[in-house]
Amino acid sequence: MIKTAARHLESLRDGREVFLRGQRVDDVTTHKAFRNSVASAAYLYDFQAAPENAELMTYASPDRNVRVSRSWQLPTSYAELRQRRSALDAWASTHFGFMGRSPDHVASCIGGMVMGLDVFEAYDKKRAGALYDYYRYARDNDLFLTYVIVNPQADRAKATGEQADPFLVVREVERDHEGIIVKGAKMLGTSSIMANEVLVASIQPLQAGEEPYALSFCVPMNAKGLKVMSRKSYEEAAESVYDNPLSSRYDENDAVLYFDEVKVPWERVFVAGDVAMSNRQFHATPSHIYQNYQCQIRLMVKLRFLVGLASYIVDTNGIGSFPPVRETLGELAAEAAMVEALVDSIELSGRQIGPYYVPDTHKVYAAQVLTQKLYPKVINTLRELAGGSMVMLPSSIDDFANPALRDYIGRTQKSPAVDPEGRVKLFKLAWDAVGSEFASRHTQYEMFYAGASFVTKSNSYRTFDWSRSRAMVDKLSNSYTLDDELKRR
Repeated sequence: MIKTAARHLESLRDGREVFLRGQRVDDVTTHKAFRNSVASAAYLYDFQAAPENAELMTYASPDRNVRVSRSWQLPTSYAELRQRRSALDAWASTHFGFMGRSPDHVASCIGGMVMGLDVFEAYDKKRAGALYDYYRYARDNDLFLTYVIVNPQADRAKATGEQADPFLVVREVERDHEGIIVKGAKMLGTSSIMANEVLVASIQPLQAGEEPYALSFCVPMNAKGLKVMSRKSYEEAAESVYDNPLSSRYDENDAVLYFDEVKVPWERVFVAGDVAMSNRQFHATPSHIYQNYQCQIRLMVKLRFLVGLASYIVDTNGIGSFPPVRETLGELAAEAAMVEALVDSIELSGRQIGPYYVPDTHKVYAAQVLTQKLYPKVINTLRELAGGSMVMLPSSIDDFANPALRDYIGRTQKSPAVDPEGRVKLFKLAWDAVGSEFASRHTQYEMFYAGASFVTKSNSYRTFDWSRSRAMVDKLSNSYTLDDELKRR
């Protein structure tokens, strides 16, 4: 059976320790701060299980008689990569690109590690076996995974092992024949409240002497000792779907995860105490590329939505005939097309690594450099197109329940394209996408999910084919000499 929303929701009622506003949340599927967003995530499974979508969204497991999400697929050709991309595009379209840590993201991360299984085997065959077995388990049970791979910020001038608190960051406390015990924190835990399990690792490079922090493992979200400390819920603060159509349903949430002496069995440990392997697990395998390729597909969908929103803003305000406005829309359309073209090129320029077809490394990083700057630019453009329209709105849907106020709303919310209710509805949506606290978090997320700009630029620098470009300069430069030119005079 293909996994469904009902199955996923039931799996979240597992006793996990989630904390919000000083209280433990008993059930994330029913709590007012999480229930709608959890339902939106669960809907992804109903979408893939629908008879008309099953072929697009799922494939047959190679090991069991089950169909699982294509997010777990390891493409062996360009055609299979495109087939998987179509599924990820369709999934992102259900949430309009606003769920950055949907199940296909960390599935891509783990899948990329398995594509580079030989790197793990060179390190430790048992750890490689644990990774491969876990991948098959997560795939065949269609688990929703999240990850925490960034360290909490304390004294950023000091390395991980130099912090005042040796347990600020997750580290190994002890080990025995059953596994390891870990203690410390990790972030950002996006979607952890709605995930089944979490991958814990370090994307930030470690150095000699930091072996206790050199870890990579997976545990269930209800693991004994795992505490999930949620940030403020934008869903809980949303007045209604009409007032906050995005934040009321797609606030995937972020959290700090604290591991208070959590026991991890060896069959779920992929790296333990090896700094070199900790640093290699993402970049020496296709993992980092495969997961960030997924991010570009999702962002492509999100920009498609935002460009459509810009078009409606223009029509609703009756400014579509203004030449500068048409130029602005044309620029937005070009920028959205650029991201889609980058995704196409990332796929076309991919290469075979063993049996697998892997997206183009440098073009993934190039896309990250460009889109980190592009997203806030697009958001600012929508602000300029809307002007004061997004702030001259009724306080909430309750204003419409007052007949006198509803009459005044009808007199003051005018548009050549829609009725007053339609105008308010559009600009409530626009504000939630552009200016609300939820929207501000998304701008911050899109600017930094791939790391600070110096990180993405360094990745682009590191992976560009400089020899090819320099060879062109050399070819031209070597085609003439100073002496030859002087002789011609």
